[in-house]
Amino acid sequence: MTRLSLADVESIAREAHEGRTDKAGRPYAEHLRAVADGVRERGGSDEQIAAAWLHDSVEDGALSRGWLDAAELPPTVKDMVLAVTKVPGESTVAYTRRILATPGALLVKEADLAHNADPGRLAVLDEATRTRLTGKYAEVRRLLGLSR
Repeated sequence: MTRLSLADVESIAREAHEGRTDKAGRPYAEHLRAVADGVRERGGSDEQIAAAWLHDSVEDGALSRGWLDAAELPPTVKDMVLAVTKVPGESTVAYTRRILATPGALLVKEADLAHNADPGRLAVLDEATRTRLTGKYAEVRRLLGLSR
């Protein structure tokens, strides 16, 4: 079988998140695009860019784990997607250790955090949510060894 191209992955991710919005009420595909662009700008590989497009798909239920397992994607892409997929009840320490142990996943998570913590995105949230998320993102960055 033919592996999915980067354009295929983008199309699948956009379609899977169709009609969904982020916490700021923006179309979710804008976040996916920003993370993929962030990976690209940081010198990431096509496999990392593909993982960026899919990074929230399983966690958010937009695509199933079964879909990911069966997808015609390199194992490294699947590994990165699963590494950045938070498991219900999982500690932040366990989550960040898995990211650090998975080749390529740190760059994907770094781009995700950069967009999530963008002051313009956070500014439209209520103060309690903004404060909670700012602290959460700072803790994940600290555990991943990412400096500001």
